[in-house]
Amino acid sequence: MAEHGQVEYATAQGNDLPAHVAMYDRFVHWIVVGGSHVANIVLGLAIGGVAGHWLVAFAIFVIATIVAFHGFLSGARMPSVVMVIISLITLALTSGG
Repeated sequence: MAEHGQVEYATAQGNDLPAHVAMYDRFVHWIVVGGSHVANIVLGLAIGGVAGHWLVAFAIFVIATIVAFHGFLSGARMPSVVMVIISLITLALTSGG
């Protein structure tokens, strides 16, 4: 039968909880920035395809890609989220008739 001794998690061999937490934070960061970039691309396609403003859509593609690279390299998430909001506003302004 198993022994029911004191559990010593903090001193166990191979305990790398800080590495797991850091990897989780990086994963969440990539999901937020990457998901925001995909949303910007879809919104750009909606601006170009539905509203017919392909020049504005191309500008959204370029700016969103620059913002995503900045987010991936610097660790900032908020510029990507702000870019999605700007793309939504742009979609509303270009599709209004």
